[in-house]
Amino acid sequence: MNRQLTGVIKLKRWAWALLLAGSCFLATSVNAQNTAPAKVSQSGIDSDAVENLFFSALKEKTVENNQQAAEIFNKILVLDPANDAALYELANIRKKENKLAEAQPLLEKAVSIKPDNEWYWSSLAEVYEKGNQIDKLDNVFTQLIRLNPERTDYYYDKANAYLIQNRYTDALKVYDQIEQITGATDDLTIARQKIYLKQGNLDKAATGLEQMIASNPNQVKYYLLLAEIYESNKATDKAFKILQQAKTIDPDNASIHLGLADVYRDKKDINASFAELKVAFANPNLNIDQKIRIMMGYFPKFSEPDAKAGALASALELSKIIAETHPNEAKAQALYGDMLVQSEKYPQAKEAYVKSVALNGQIYETRDQLVRLEMGSSDFDGAIRDGEAALTFFPNQSWMNFLVGSAWLQKKDYKKALSYLKNAIALEFQDKNLLSQSYSQLGDCYHAMQDNKSSDEAYEKALSYLPDSKYTLNNYAYYLSLRGEQLDKAAAMAKRANELEAGNASFEDTYAWILFKQKNYRDARIWMDKAQAHNKNKSAVQTEHYGDILFYLGDADGAVLYWKKAKEYGANSPVLDRKINEKKYIE
Repeated sequence: MNRQLTGVIKLKRWAWALLLAGSCFLATSVNAQNTAPAKVSQSGIDSDAVENLFFSALKEKTVENNQQAAEIFNKILVLDPANDAALYELANIRKKENKLAEAQPLLEKAVSIKPDNEWYWSSLAEVYEKGNQIDKLDNVFTQLIRLNPERTDYYYDKANAYLIQNRYTDALKVYDQIEQITGATDDLTIARQKIYLKQGNLDKAATGLEQMIASNPNQVKYYLLLAEIYESNKATDKAFKILQQAKTIDPDNASIHLGLADVYRDKKDINASFAELKVAFANPNLNIDQKIRIMMGYFPKFSEPDAKAGALASALELSKIIAETHPNEAKAQALYGDMLVQSEKYPQAKEAYVKSVALNGQIYETRDQLVRLEMGSSDFDGAIRDGEAALTFFPNQSWMNFLVGSAWLQKKDYKKALSYLKNAIALEFQDKNLLSQSYSQLGDCYHAMQDNKSSDEAYEKALSYLPDSKYTLNNYAYYLSLRGEQLDKAAAMAKRANELEAGNASFEDTYAWILFKQKNYRDARIWMDKAQAHNKNKSAVQTEHYGDILFYLGDADGAVLYWKKAKEYGANSPVLDRKINEKKYIE
């Protein structure tokens, strides 16, 4: 009775081991062991010890403790060098570790011990393939076909191995074997075509498809495949003829129109090619991703001199068709927005991005583009609204924090601006441009809050990342001049900003004002004349500064004239009123 109970326990434990392993090959190995009546085999191997070790190894493998499992499998092989299951399991662990050189001999030994185990051969095939030992795959797939002659995957794999070795005749013989199992199929026809084309035999490649067309005259896919063969081998006229035949069968088939677009392009008939593309793009049955891939071909041409009249105009029209054909696809609206941005049609681009975000708010790039457009059009309320909405989904995006902070700065809510700008800095470690801009705007905030020490420190930090940041140089220099501090340093920074961007009225005004503060009135007037020449927006500040300079050059009447102009342009301060009334400069 005890003996029977022991047997039951062993059988249950091995059943669990089989479940853990999850491989059918184990059943053969285990059953063979269970049939042995004696505890010690004829070869002197302690089968119970091997059995226990194997079970322990499988347990470790199941919990992905592969190192411990490998150690136990190695112990099994010390006790039983011909244990094919242990060889196989150990090889699979080595494969997982990408140690193909160690896995290969283990599997080669396993198949020599159990040549009828399909799993062993399949695993060995994977090792040979990954190790680029293609010449060894011939025998492996021959064995797999022997074990499972109805499984066509093995035949195709064998043919592919021949193809890699340029053994085209051998591959064709394998395809003949497959046809005996499956009959003629599209896959076989296409596979043979590839070989014929590699052999330079266009007629033979076409013959198979011509036969398919003759047998199935209403199957458009065969016309398309044949046209593709002709097109890729410069037989443009033949491709055109086949596509025209297909068009009579299915005039609304988008793939036919794409094929015709390619043919017309090869014929240098750009207008006809584009017309076919538009027809294809207007078809909702053509996959949107395929349309977008075609659109990508236009992008490299956008830098060409006539892009606006050529590639960019075509891409814009096609993207509009995509957006209209797929109104509920976020990526269609986003693509249209991108093309509108490229075409500098910013209000329309904004509308497209709004639609895209409404359809799918999980695409960060679209939200980023939307907020940037709003900032560019001075729609700071929109930038704050959409930027803060974006941050609810993407709180760790440093640029979005920067954009929202910049918008709050423009709204003169400096505390909120500081919060977002500091977030941007905390989230970024590498982007020097972002870090420089963020610190520069911190400097602007602190200046507005009359915290000069923090403002100067922020500007210095900004310049440590980008020493030639022209806006930082200009703003820092100007605020120093307003305080009358470090004027030599301010003059050097302002001069550098003008070197970096000539013709900027704001930069020229800053430099002129610093020269004025240094009592260099003549040079100040030269630079202020430049600022006035470039002052397109009738800046009240610059106009008042010009009056100040004229006063110190002895032209009091001219000074009053410019002070009055400054008032007309919107300047409004008691100091300016006193200048006008008293006809003299007042600090």
